[in-house]
Amino acid sequence: NGAFVKCTSLEQITLPSSITSVAYFAFCSCRSLRQVTLPSSISSIENFAFADCTSLAQITLPSSITSIESSAFSNCTSLTQITLPPSMTIIRMQTFVNCTSLKQITLPSSLTSIENESFTGCTSLEQITLPSSITSIGYATFSGCVSLKKITLPPSLASIEDYLFHKCKSLKE
Repeated sequence: NGAFVKCTSLEQITLPSSITSVAYFAFCSCRSLRQVTLPSSISSIENFAFADCTSLAQITLPSSITSIESSAFSNCTSLTQITLPPSMTIIRMQTFVNCTSLKQITLPSSLTSIENESFTGCTSLEQITLPSSITSIGYATFSGCVSLKKITLPPSLASIEDYLFHKCKSLKE
């Protein structure tokens, strides 16, 4: 846990194939980290693993990942796009909170649930397509996404929580 936390000069890292999980707080607050290469052996990214990595602009997630835990990418203010692996079923709470440069996210067709505040404060996110497998969306999930213009809610959606689109002043459809 916290293996590289606050290594402020670390700019890039390639994890070896012997690694199966990115641990809690592993790279938290590595503010110069720009490039991360994850091996196909990775199955999980734990809580706050890349939180506050403010220079991380892009990361490729291998298809072997089955879980990304809460706040794993919170406050990654340079992250512009991300594609979630096909085996993911849940986006945990605050996973991408305050990723202010996030413009594009590709969600897998296996996704069934998005937990509370997952995208809160993603001020550059303009559009998101929810897969037809989604059944629940948590509290304030898109709150403060001031650039969000379009979202399609699938017929499979059984529950949405309060403040889902709070302060989404650009939402038109």
